[in-house]
Amino acid sequence: MHSPNLTDANIARIRELFPGCVTESRDQHGALMLAVDFDQLKQELSDSIVEGPQERYQLNWPGKREALLTANAPIAKTLRPCREESVDFDTTKNLFIEGDNLDALKLLQETYLGKVKMIYIDPPYNTGNDFIYEDDFAENTDEFLLRSNQKDDEGNRLIVNTESNGRFHSDWLSMIYPRLKLARNLLRDDGVIFISIDENEQANLKRLCDEVFGNENFVAVFPWKKRTTKSDVPFGVSQDYEWIIAFTKAELQAGVAYERKYFQTNDFPDDRWRLSDLTTQRSAEERPNSAFNMIDPKTGNSYPVNPHRVWGVSIDTFPEYYRKGKIVFPDDYGFMNISIPAFRVFESEDKEKAIRKFGTDKAMKAVSTFLPKEIGMNEGGNKEMVDLFGGKLFSFPKPVSLIKYFISVINDRSAIVLDFFAGSSTTAHAVMQLNAEDGGNRKFIMVQLPELCNEQSEAFKAGYETIAEISKERIRRAGKKIKDNGGRMKDEESTLFSDSDNSSFIPHPSSLDVGFRVLKVDSSNMAEVYYTPDAVKQSDLFNAVDNIKPDRTPEDLLFQILLDLSVDLSLPIRKDLIQGKSVFFVNQLPYDIIACFDTGVSEELVKELAQHKPLRVVFRDTGFVSDTVKINVDQIFKQLSPGTEVKSI
Repeated sequence: MHSPNLTDANIARIRELFPGCVTESRDQHGALMLAVDFDQLKQELSDSIVEGPQERYQLNWPGKREALLTANAPIAKTLRPCREESVDFDTTKNLFIEGDNLDALKLLQETYLGKVKMIYIDPPYNTGNDFIYEDDFAENTDEFLLRSNQKDDEGNRLIVNTESNGRFHSDWLSMIYPRLKLARNLLRDDGVIFISIDENEQANLKRLCDEVFGNENFVAVFPWKKRTTKSDVPFGVSQDYEWIIAFTKAELQAGVAYERKYFQTNDFPDDRWRLSDLTTQRSAEERPNSAFNMIDPKTGNSYPVNPHRVWGVSIDTFPEYYRKGKIVFPDDYGFMNISIPAFRVFESEDKEKAIRKFGTDKAMKAVSTFLPKEIGMNEGGNKEMVDLFGGKLFSFPKPVSLIKYFISVINDRSAIVLDFFAGSSTTAHAVMQLNAEDGGNRKFIMVQLPELCNEQSEAFKAGYETIAEISKERIRRAGKKIKDNGGRMKDEESTLFSDSDNSSFIPHPSSLDVGFRVLKVDSSNMAEVYYTPDAVKQSDLFNAVDNIKPDRTPEDLLFQILLDLSVDLSLPIRKDLIQGKSVFFVNQLPYDIIACFDTGVSEELVKELAQHKPLRVVFRDTGFVSDTVKINVDQIFKQLSPGTEVKSI
């Protein structure tokens, strides 16, 4: 209903001639738009250097400062447990968090700071389709869309994030930037992040990760073949690949795998070294010369051979390897935690091997960028969903084999693996399956927004209203299938990903952790009081006596305490009835926390709890039978358990 915008048409013509001179900017109302970089245009039209702003290498976009502010802004939210949707709630070490991943990452900052070994994410790709991760805490998404003229009064979307929209790249970068900033805090110093992406934002994402993680911590860009080649495509180019960008939190040593711990000892002062498995996957029948009892020349202790995994040296070559210091026995070093002889690998050997394999220091980054050919494509991910659900309930799920490969190369059987764009929870499936194959004790944390399924989708027709519901159900079904198969998935890829340390080990199904605790992002459990002193009425004071929202349970309060005190959210929890009151015990003796949120707490109960000598004890501020008991609590614990920290909420 308007005449053409000639300015937009002129900008479009300039963009055709000089695409580098058109950028994303904001108009006088703060709305994003396409604009001309006149300094850059002057330079394009000049044969000498044009005066302009100071140049520096950077990735910038409209909204970057707001995105950084978003990452640092506090939130008044908590995680509420949901037992009925969980599996093995009391014993599992795995977590499924339902809610916006920005909120979830903020809530995990203290508890899991520097504890996550690996992060894998498959964020929404910037394909021109609409996506919303609105990070304005002052209003909900619908209010934001109305205010920004993206919805009309009847709720219809007015724009989508198309390539012609001036917000195309800025919106996506502003969404991912604060999440990566927060995710980095959770990584261990030797942690690694893998991010799946397509060609639309691959270049921007690499530069963004350079800024967040440091370009010196770049590992590789892994090409992943997602489908078979199409013939009828624009320009004759079939986009068969996606990319997985990998960064570590701290700089890698050249030629060193993600987790290779080197030791420095006086007997080898000029070369650091690490331990490697001295056994092989060969049997005594296959290698009879390596099937011998190995004797420590210094102590005379004998170490019997495993007939199914003989030594990596023969009885004839053992003396030479020992003379060169290549074999380490359990009694050689007090700081070693080994029960059988191990092989000593010098750091110089690792580097020489990497140089021979990769050729340059730049390429020496743990593993080849060429993924094993056995890794599946999108059709494999679809087949896995069909096998579990009987239908294709999720678009473009990654195959288990892809994520399982990356989990295997970090070489840590007790790793915490985080995926905060969980989708269908392929990452959780991969963790459970790899644990079943190699006896690992890895734990997962999945985060998924309860995004509504399209009402025309197969998932919605099957009874799943949100993506989070599909995600949780997949973990339930995959875990059951793994256990039903005797603790191992019977697939053709199982031998590819089992590392050599213990590949013959098949754990008993009952020892596998295929459960998960469901925690949901919600507002704080504490009552929200916004009255200014002059606006408070006497009648309001009675309503403010209880500072906890009426719909919150004692277990809700317990998990907020776990977050506030930075206590592991996966620790075992036991609830006992003591003197008629419900008491929570977190972890084993000595208990990390003992908590009672009932009312009517007596001095006798306080004394009984003090006998357990917990690290912390928590009560409800209004939970004591009298003010006298409330005052005496600190003194009781100082007398009976002086090391206990006493808190009330």
